[in-house]
Amino acid sequence: MILPIYVYGQPVLRKVAEDIPTDYPDLKQLIADMFETMDNSDGIGLAAPQIGKAIRVVVIDLNVLSDDMPEYKGFRHAFINPHILEYDDTNTDSSEEGCLSLPAIHEKVVRPTRIHVQWLDEDLNAHDEWVEGYLARVMQHEFDHLDGKMFIDRVSPLRRQLISSKLKALTQGRYRCGYKTKPVRK
Repeated sequence: MILPIYVYGQPVLRKVAEDIPTDYPDLKQLIADMFETMDNSDGIGLAAPQIGKAIRVVVIDLNVLSDDMPEYKGFRHAFINPHILEYDDTNTDSSEEGCLSLPAIHEKVVRPTRIHVQWLDEDLNAHDEWVEGYLARVMQHEFDHLDGKMFIDRVSPLRRQLISSKLKALTQGRYRCGYKTKPVRK
């Protein structure tokens, strides 16, 4: 089922998400719905707060980038209760990011290129590993949602000021996008 994506200004996007128990009701269906919602929105990642749930679940699909990045061929995974344990700040990279919860806003964000992450997969197998490159960036972006953060929190105050009118428009429901959303209702 395609779910509406919560847009900037929705309070759930600023909440710290909770870990879920391994017997969370209908977890497989939730993950399937998140993938379907993300696919319908042409996204590569989606965190549960973006569909109104303050829980630590993320889906990522990098297979769509495999023509340019063959290492991601077939990469389509769910991350349950993910946590970044450590950032390796030795190398950073600045790249433009966008977000389904911030339609039409794109900004350059500096992030470490390597992170130490822990999570459960869809079959509830535990993972603890260092992740590098583009996947590390996508994980940081999506896992930020689980901590009540968005990529705009990581841009300079000047850039934030320059996009303030766009952010205000989002909170007022003045935007267009090609997927189902849940704007802020005042």
